[in-house]
Amino acid sequence: MGRLLKPGTSWWETYARCVAAAPEAFDSDRLRNLSGGEWRRLGAPGDHVTPVDGSPIPGPPRLSYAQAEEAVAFALKEHSEWATVDLDERRSRVTDAVDALTEHRDLLALLLVWEIGKPWRLAVADVDRCLDGARWYVGEIERQLRVGTDAERRPLPGPVSNIASWNYPMSVQVHGELVQLLAGNAVVAKTPSQGGFHCLTLAHALMRRAGLPVTLISGVGSQLGEVLVRSEGLGALAFVGGRANGRQVAISLADTGRRHMVEQEGLNCWGIWDFSQWALLAQHLRKGFEYAKQRCTAYPRYVVQRRLFPAFLEMYLPVVAGIRFGHPLAVDTADSAFPELDFGPVIHATKAAELGAAFDEAIRGGGIPLAHRSVGEGSFLDAMDTAAYAAPACVLAPPANWSMHHAEPFGPLDSVVVVDTEAELLAAMNASNGSLVGSLATDDEAFAARVGEQLQSFKVGVNRPRSRGDREEVFGGLGASWKGAFVGGDLLVDAVTYGPDGPDERLFGNFPDYSLYPPR
Repeated sequence: MGRLLKPGTSWWETYARCVAAAPEAFDSDRLRNLSGGEWRRLGAPGDHVTPVDGSPIPGPPRLSYAQAEEAVAFALKEHSEWATVDLDERRSRVTDAVDALTEHRDLLALLLVWEIGKPWRLAVADVDRCLDGARWYVGEIERQLRVGTDAERRPLPGPVSNIASWNYPMSVQVHGELVQLLAGNAVVAKTPSQGGFHCLTLAHALMRRAGLPVTLISGVGSQLGEVLVRSEGLGALAFVGGRANGRQVAISLADTGRRHMVEQEGLNCWGIWDFSQWALLAQHLRKGFEYAKQRCTAYPRYVVQRRLFPAFLEMYLPVVAGIRFGHPLAVDTADSAFPELDFGPVIHATKAAELGAAFDEAIRGGGIPLAHRSVGEGSFLDAMDTAAYAAPACVLAPPANWSMHHAEPFGPLDSVVVVDTEAELLAAMNASNGSLVGSLATDDEAFAARVGEQLQSFKVGVNRPRSRGDREEVFGGLGASWKGAFVGGDLLVDAVTYGPDGPDERLFGNFPDYSLYPPR
């Protein structure tokens, strides 16, 4: 017997639950935009498909430039009012919003499954990280704002504009917005065009009901970027995305002097040298395949000491062979639990095709196909569209002119570079001119200390991976992987507030005239 869709989880059943939960934001046939303090039937909905099975779902209703200007103007007005609300009231409203989000936790997670293909376990984890993190900030915000001291921090002079990636709508975007609101700033945010807009619509409907000054709009980034980046009166920009778009944002911001946090990609590497703990590394590598490595802290490249390559291969190939992928809601029987998968689809069929083309390009250039599983090995419904699925693959010794040689694949496409010297290892690990994270697998503590200092990674792990982290853990990037203020823990509050020195204060981060790094 073939697998079946888990009962009660179809897209249209899920959407009907959204209409019932937030009828002000979801029409029966389309989404609304949150502009001017109201959910309005504005914008032209585009065509969209879910990556899970290629079926059509309502697309984001794209606003015009003038409509986006109107939305930002209202956010400026709301900010001037919200910035005067006392901290106790802000904490109360943010807590109410988090309580409402918690009530709808499973629906938010199911939207993440359908919109961006997260397996159930990872979708729930994304929602929970948002909620748990926001509650932590509620408990810490008085200390973080230095209330009652000479160093007390205050809201920015205008709202925070948020342009985020599609891969973590809750634990990155909504979480960041809740902290911005807690710190006394209004929020204006754009939905990612590739997915996550239904989840964000439901989340912002609940936040708005709690009395939080949030604006949520949809549109083409290239058309609305000027409004969301350069509008007069904005207090800061929080951007998460690739280097090409991030570079354009940084250029656009150059003459504004505006507070910004621009998180970009980098090629994160594992370096393996004088190492013997292969069972431990196998556990880390298996977990690293979660969500098809579609995250900024994924490790897609391994730089391996030549004499260790046989042992590495003996460890790595079974890990790849054991990766489970497929339709996140395909079950064996109606009573079955959600399937336990490492990943579902990548974000869309075009991305899956790009990953396949990149693998073929590397092989044509002389790379060695080390692993190349078939999409047919996944767990699917009968006759479903699998165009957005990509199976794990790996290239050994990719050519130097490979398009992915210095870039993040953002998918389950690994590469392995074999080296003979410490200098070669460093050069290979620093190939992308800066990254967010990097790790060394080694039994030699002196080697780890020596080489770790020379890696162009903001966070460096020894015999463990590093991640974005939660709560008090800071986050940033070296080189071209980050522009502006670092975030995480107290630094996130610092980034969206002014201290006694106002806009002239020196924050931790990468700025045009200096870089300053916190303990990490």
